[in-house]
Amino acid sequence: MSRQYVTTAIDYPNAAPHMGHVLEKVLADVIVRYFRVRGDDVRFQIGTDEHGIKIQQQAEKEKVTPSVLVERNVPLFQDLYAKLGISADIFMRTSDKQMHWETVQKLWEKLQKAGVLEKRTYTGLYCSGCERFVTKKDLVEGKCPDHGVAPQEVKEENWFFVLSKETEWLKGLLKKEYTIIPSFRENETLALLTQGLEDVSFSRPKSSLSWGIPVPGDTEQTMYVWCDALTNYLSGLGYFTDHDADATYWDDATVTHVIGKDIARFHALIWPAMLKHAGVRAPDQLLIHGFLTSEGQKMSKTLGNVVKPDDVLAHFGGNPDPLRFYLSSEVPVGNDGDFSWKRIDELYDSKLRNQLGNMLNRVLVMMKKDDVKISINDTAAFRDQIIEEWKQYDAAFAGFELQKAIQQVTVWIDRMNAGFNTSAPWKLAGAARANVLCEFSEMLRHVSLMLLPFIPTSAQAMSVQLGLSYAGKMLDKNFVITNEMKQWGGVKDWKTVGEPSILFPPLPKPLS
Repeated sequence: MSRQYVTTAIDYPNAAPHMGHVLEKVLADVIVRYFRVRGDDVRFQIGTDEHGIKIQQQAEKEKVTPSVLVERNVPLFQDLYAKLGISADIFMRTSDKQMHWETVQKLWEKLQKAGVLEKRTYTGLYCSGCERFVTKKDLVEGKCPDHGVAPQEVKEENWFFVLSKETEWLKGLLKKEYTIIPSFRENETLALLTQGLEDVSFSRPKSSLSWGIPVPGDTEQTMYVWCDALTNYLSGLGYFTDHDADATYWDDATVTHVIGKDIARFHALIWPAMLKHAGVRAPDQLLIHGFLTSEGQKMSKTLGNVVKPDDVLAHFGGNPDPLRFYLSSEVPVGNDGDFSWKRIDELYDSKLRNQLGNMLNRVLVMMKKDDVKISINDTAAFRDQIIEEWKQYDAAFAGFELQKAIQQVTVWIDRMNAGFNTSAPWKLAGAARANVLCEFSEMLRHVSLMLLPFIPTSAQAMSVQLGLSYAGKMLDKNFVITNEMKQWGGVKDWKTVGEPSILFPPLPKPLS
């Protein structure tokens, strides 16, 4: 059994969650659910990054304290992820003094002891949107390309992490130990290294940033985002402390960070260098996703094309699976994707309602009408087909090609519909008719298992209708798809199907 520690970026709760947060969490959750049903020992962590100048400024704008602001906004993230079926084991908040602060301060002290923190006066360009100092070469026509605003010139005394000396070490690490996925994102990061690295501001004066973790031994300085936020991946495990957690998920598991392309450089460069000087091994994998646009354009309040996750969920009656299916099918891992109301409705109607739901209903209605008992013939052709389907499915997940995995399943469902029409069991009678219906029931059983990481509630509902004894356990974190379950006719205690019902109801009037 393999061990896995999967994390996502922690979200900034200066406002309500958006579709970019949804894309990342669904991506990570699909991977985690696959690991679990494969039989791996998994720990999955998400959370919120609650300190920093943007939180402080937003609180000032609303005339509340930063604490009041985050206590209001953080539940919005927690509630949304619960609605989406995000199966995290821990939700780490950087404002959590008991779990987070001790690890962060211990890490700071280790970096200071290693001699890689230096206090110096600095004059530079600061982008509050990025929460980092930038150089002129980072700007486009004098503005931050991500936030469209000109940075402020700031002169202040800060603590700096000496990153500039780590260029060659990082080149070796990224080529051998710390894998960036997909590979073209690795090339982008290595290109940054060829330009040379600069030292990184690790603190801000308390006079300009009071909302954050105090620097150990320097009460006039507040920790800056990198040491505070990045360290959540360790603090959630109780690292450097005696908290009731399990640090072995870092030491003895495959560590995978799932993050957006806008913060890739910090996870690929700053984070492993920090860990090196703290005496902690580097992560194993950095899985980088792209951005999500709306109808082909960047989501913007000015353009009026911002898609609210709750609106999408309400459109499908609170069922998260159509949105999970859409993001998994339409957005290749690593690339940018687009959200379209028209397209999500089309996919729902064609792939989920008409192909999958209708296939299930047609088979079960006929089986219930004839009172067919499950009897799966050991046919070599079907036996070999199922082995090949699972082989391709597992291979796609091994390469984090989630789109390939789910499209393989939907193509198979399309073939099943065509095959069902060709077989025309309604024209058959007796054992011949029952045999065809049982064969398609068995195919649907495998489909429900393959779809479990992607659309868990619907996959379980399929299995309930099919009458499978394990259906009630499919959403448990310890549910495992055994080798027997992946074989043709592998479930020997399956005798009858359950009651058919509409899996995916017709849509309401489109919002587009």
